[in-house]
Amino acid sequence: MSKPSLGIIGSGRLGTAIARQASAAGYVVRLANSRGPESLSLIVKVLLPGVIATTVDEAILQSDSIVLALPLNQYKSLPVQLLKGKIVIDAMNYWPPTEGEIPEFMNQEVTSSEYIEQYLPGARIVKTLNHVAYNELEQHSLPEASPGRRAIALAGNDADAKAKVELLINDMGFDAVDLGVLSNGRRFQPDTSLFNTRLTAQEIRST
Repeated sequence: MSKPSLGIIGSGRLGTAIARQASAAGYVVRLANSRGPESLSLIVKVLLPGVIATTVDEAILQSDSIVLALPLNQYKSLPVQLLKGKIVIDAMNYWPPTEGEIPEFMNQEVTSSEYIEQYLPGARIVKTLNHVAYNELEQHSLPEASPGRRAIALAGNDADAKAKVELLINDMGFDAVDLGVLSNGRRFQPDTSLFNTRLTAQEIRST
């Protein structure tokens, strides 16, 4: 059975790491950034063979699921209408030490992913892949059922979308742990005990 196609918006370290792992797992991967596919030709040729460099719009239109791996302060560049109905994996973090303060994300009562959900009405938001260092996506990847396999948490309000994202996480070499509704994404944001910590599924569930 063929794997779903995956579009990744953001070609920094995290975006390219996700692209590499998903492509190796058999996904058709399209990578895009704000500068256009020409800016990706070298990185795709050298580091990401098999990954398709394309525009943001085409990555969305031609993919089943979309990963947001761009800096959070660039979220307003996203084409809102094209993302309606899409599974959107929010791998972004609000982290003032790296991007500065962003007023709309300073309200701690609302998580950054909940705000993104409001900004992208109709998108099926799943928060995940944000609490693992980009280099560890490859270094810590293990086959299913391996002892001590690292887990990745996710949260979202759409059960079907989460089920599909769980399959992606498993294919990338990690156990997926569903922590419930989207607001529970606060449990693995920066400066939490789950952020950038190597834990098994059982350890995440008991934290």
